[in-house]
Amino acid sequence: MSVASRVRMKTYVLIVLMVAFGAMGDVLLGKGMRESGGISLGSFGSFVDGIVRGFHNNLVWVGILSLIIFFLCYMLVLSWADYSFVSPASAISYAVVTFLGWMLLGEAVNSTRWLGVLVICLGVFLVGHTPTRTTGEIE
Repeated sequence: MSVASRVRMKTYVLIVLMVAFGAMGDVLLGKGMRESGGISLGSFGSFVDGIVRGFHNNLVWVGILSLIIFFLCYMLVLSWADYSFVSPASAISYAVVTFLGWMLLGEAVNSTRWLGVLVICLGVFLVGHTPTRTTGEIE
């Protein structure tokens, strides 16, 4: 396997991990914060109370851990692949989050939003067929 093929493969693997952990983190954080109640910006005390309630929810902590793993994968993949490739390619997570929000959180997703998700997926498909790195040496 050539160096370029290995880089492309590890880039795709990390983007899949980014999408999985990012989407899972977003959904868990959203569900946990809904369970904890809203955060009010009415006063500093009510704001702090809402944050503290959030931190007492296990789903919030699992969501934060998932988002930390996402961020580590993101940093790693950006060390060898172009940002102009990674960011659009990882945008498939918008489709995953929309689907999970609909499926797991019971959110209403109208046809306009699904059409937007389809457009994003088409963009990800197009970007996926371009080189992962266009500058510098491939390691």
